[in-house]
Amino acid sequence: MKNLKINIWTGILDIVNCVLFAVSWPVIFSTAASDAFGGTNLTSGTGTFFYVMAAIGIILNLIALIQSKNKGISMVGPILGIIGNALFLISAAMAFPAIAVLIVGAVFIFLHHPAKNAKAVN
Repeated sequence: MKNLKINIWTGILDIVNCVLFAVSWPVIFSTAASDAFGGTNLTSGTGTFFYVMAAIGIILNLIALIQSKNKGISMVGPILGIIGNALFLISAAMAFPAIAVLIVGAVFIFLHHPAKNAKAVN
């Protein structure tokens, strides 16, 4: 079975999002403190960046899900990637559960296991 490039890029984005979600709280809190004491208004733009990355992750995982289904590759990784990114997109307060789900999803995406009921395709 041939590895799909979309799955590789999706797995890489899921790992990048894990790092981004891990630093999101300190970054947002520090920009909020900067806004309070410095008179700037950076918090909304900073939060928006993290939400946009989560939305891109959902879109890429949806594409990977469709491609994996068409090629007979296990869909566990893309499904977990969708769930992990959606958790963060619903609320940044769920960043740490999202990180755990994304790590497991990225592992499954990189494995490229055939689906249980997939037929052998040359």
